[in-house]
Amino acid sequence: MYGALDISVSGMVAQRTRLAVIAANVANQNTLEDAKGNYSPYLRREIMFSAGDPNGSGAARELGVHVSDIFANPGALRSSYEPGSPYDDDGDGYIMVPDINPIVEQVNALEAARSYEANVMAAEATKTMMAQALRLIA
Repeated sequence: MYGALDISVSGMVAQRTRLAVIAANVANQNTLEDAKGNYSPYLRREIMFSAGDPNGSGAARELGVHVSDIFANPGALRSSYEPGSPYDDDGDGYIMVPDINPIVEQVNALEAARSYEANVMAAEATKTMMAQALRLIA
């Protein structure tokens, strides 16, 4: 029975991490410099989920979900016409900027929030069933 609760908790942790990645993407949608002040447009971060718990043992190793990777998408740049920009190397007025669409990110955030809520509801149902089972035993 604890496995069902672990599955829901792993889903909540994974969706919370997904929301953090989405928030970082939105916060950095206009970032063109790295921490040292060099021209390096922010690359959109993406998250990869995998089944199971790599830290678990036995059957628990196959239950739930975990974040297997958070990576920067190297193709997440688009050209933008900004004449006079200090980052325009060839003088044509085009620079590369992060290709982050706030509407897409908001939809992804809503999906992650709904998934988180579904896992909370599943965990609550599991807790209720466990409490009922303990009442029957006692």
